[in-house]
Amino acid sequence: YVLMLMGIFLLIISLGTANFLDLQQGIASVSGPLKYMLLPAALLIFGGAIGKSAQLPLMEWLPDAMAGPTTVSALIHAATMVKAGVYLVARVFPIFYIAMAADPELIYFFQVVAWVGAATAFVAATQAMVSTELKKVLAYSTVSQIGYMMLGMGVAGTVAEFYLGYAGGVMHLMSHAVFKAALFLTAGAVIHAVKSRFMHHMGGLRKRMPLTYAAMLISSMSLMGVPVFFS
Repeated sequence: YVLMLMGIFLLIISLGTANFLDLQQGIASVSGPLKYMLLPAALLIFGGAIGKSAQLPLMEWLPDAMAGPTTVSALIHAATMVKAGVYLVARVFPIFYIAMAADPELIYFFQVVAWVGAATAFVAATQAMVSTELKKVLAYSTVSQIGYMMLGMGVAGTVAEFYLGYAGGVMHLMSHAVFKAALFLTAGAVIHAVKSRFMHHMGGLRKRMPLTYAAMLISSMSLMGVPVFFS
């Protein structure tokens, strides 16, 4: 949050406002030494998004937070709170994309977003593969999926047809909120039935919990990107 506040202060110094509409209208005309403050401001604001959305290197807090109640995990850690960083990047995306007309070096901001997202997606996915706790696997998956969203919007800022990656990142934000919340709720049902959070204590539950099995299967296929099930 300190980094994000520093970035906001730089924007206010450069343009005299922190209002999104005023920034979007006035940022393309900024000139002189002030325009060189836009790139540091963008990177500092992204620093706040890194912490909020659990991107590298500030990602380990999210899997540890999965020890909370399942309903909290489903609502806050899968659908709302951790997506705030992605929403912030999506909200400032058009502002800094327009600003590249005044300062082409802002492309480095989008490249940093893309590389951080790609690295986070890979690292978190590998950590999920070796985790033994059901909800922690889903937590690492959440971190990885948020990395994909960041990657999409970061790459979008480096190309002319920016709307493809931008729309894809925002759409995945909404679709992921639905199927990951469902996965956390079904995981909570399984943990409640088995009385353990470790996956080596689970198995053979399809006949005992058919509705939970069906819900988790559909949600898992959405997570894997299976056609029809994935938006």
